[in-house]
Amino acid sequence: MPIEPIDFIESHPPNEVPLQQVAVRLQPQDQVAVARVNLQPDTVLILNDDNSTTPPSKVPVRGFIPSGHKIALQPLDLDQVVRRYGQIIGFASRPIAAGEHIHTHNLKLGEVARDYAFGTEAQPVSYVPVDKRRTFMGYRRADGRVGTRNYLAVIATVNCAAHTCREIARTFTPARLAAYPNIDGVIALTHTSGCVIRPGSLDYVFLQRTLAGMARQPNVGAYLLVGLGCETNQLAELIENYGLGQADREASGVPLSLGIQELGGIRPTVLAGIAAIEALLPQVNAIERTAQPISELKLALECGGSDGWSGVTANPVVGLVADELVRQGGTVVISETPEIYGAEHLLTRRAINAAVGQRLVDKIRWWEAYVTQHGLELNNNPSPGNQAGGLTNIFEKSLGAVAKAGSTPLMAVYDYAEPVTQRGFCFMDSTGYDPMSVTGKVAGGCNLVLFTTGRGSVFGFKPAPTIKICTNSTTYQRMTGDMDLNAGQVLEGVPPAEIAADLLELALAVASGQPSKSEAQDVGEAEFIPWQLTGPV
Repeated sequence: MPIEPIDFIESHPPNEVPLQQVAVRLQPQDQVAVARVNLQPDTVLILNDDNSTTPPSKVPVRGFIPSGHKIALQPLDLDQVVRRYGQIIGFASRPIAAGEHIHTHNLKLGEVARDYAFGTEAQPVSYVPVDKRRTFMGYRRADGRVGTRNYLAVIATVNCAAHTCREIARTFTPARLAAYPNIDGVIALTHTSGCVIRPGSLDYVFLQRTLAGMARQPNVGAYLLVGLGCETNQLAELIENYGLGQADREASGVPLSLGIQELGGIRPTVLAGIAAIEALLPQVNAIERTAQPISELKLALECGGSDGWSGVTANPVVGLVADELVRQGGTVVISETPEIYGAEHLLTRRAINAAVGQRLVDKIRWWEAYVTQHGLELNNNPSPGNQAGGLTNIFEKSLGAVAKAGSTPLMAVYDYAEPVTQRGFCFMDSTGYDPMSVTGKVAGGCNLVLFTTGRGSVFGFKPAPTIKICTNSTTYQRMTGDMDLNAGQVLEGVPPAEIAADLLELALAVASGQPSKSEAQDVGEAEFIPWQLTGPV
């Protein structure tokens, strides 16, 4: 729906104001609106002020309501359904008067029957002709993959090798790499796992698949694996399980992997690692940026530090970009299965077939069983920051989160860190923790990240550059050094399509080498966190 700019109308009494001037009601059936400004208790909201013959109704604001939070537009009985986005976000936990603040104190979850209606809303995509598609300047690998960056990665198989990997990588400072202008850097991909996990377990599979995915990441021109020697996640098994042995690498004499115990400790391994990276620098630098079709972009879509505006401004804007990229032949991937809970029916209806829809439902059922087994609940997901920003529960958060997915058909559902081979809109199963979620999507092949935030996440990720889209102008102005785009302009009357066009241009510029705000601050190595289901035993 179009959102009018804030412009108070003088013809009303000073304390009376049309609803649309100070709040957003997304659908006619919604019993709530979201405050665009802080609402004071002496304010009276005028509803239905549309020059109709029906006298407008008036709703007095009953107490202070912060911007981004919900206000009841009508009286609600105990256990009455409450809707936002035209969808159920919960039930009144007590009688609520019109004009009251609706949040955790008076809104509860409950059982809601979902009609998954597989594929009933999947619409054919109107693809842009190949000769009219956009391009960006990227790195095309010998096997056809295309990167937006050109890194060398030093990858630890176990936490015991983390320090050694960091020592190797930090040797290659910008000054040392000055002679290699086509190289973006040498990064260490380290983690806290790799041992005291059962071979063949989900933790073992997730870790190996993630590490192999990072080795094959299109933004990585070459890699070096480093292990300790006695860990569960053995170097030889990782290489064999995922076919990481490279004939051309073996012929060059540059080692594919190093074992700390085998080489006699940290220092000999660091020296051997430095020598290996130095030998790889010339061949990685030999690859230059060339014009590549936009269809080679794989966008990881993520939201973190969300607020009440995420599903109104930034996420729908990203959804428009996602739709356009799909029309141009590209790929977009969302994840965070706990953060689509309560909104999964909106995605199953767009599934390309029943099998894809059922696969998504199966992931939801797995998560329901998982949280029950561990004494948790999926509604634990909204963080204190989310709730301070106006999000009450997981249903409301999920309904806003799925807006990132746009409107094109759901083509495939992937396991965590599984290679994404299907073009179009895809889903990847993952936790709702931002770093773990993005790690899985980048390991799956995503070469650029669009990250929406309302509270002000300072997330970055290497080797995939991250563009942060802010949901509101207040946070954007407070954190301009970290936010790349202000989607809060939607609340000021700028059409979402106009902001989406700006975001697409920014994405192409960053994909072509322009640093994002997080890249400019060298953020992104600590955010590599493979999904761990269980702790050490």
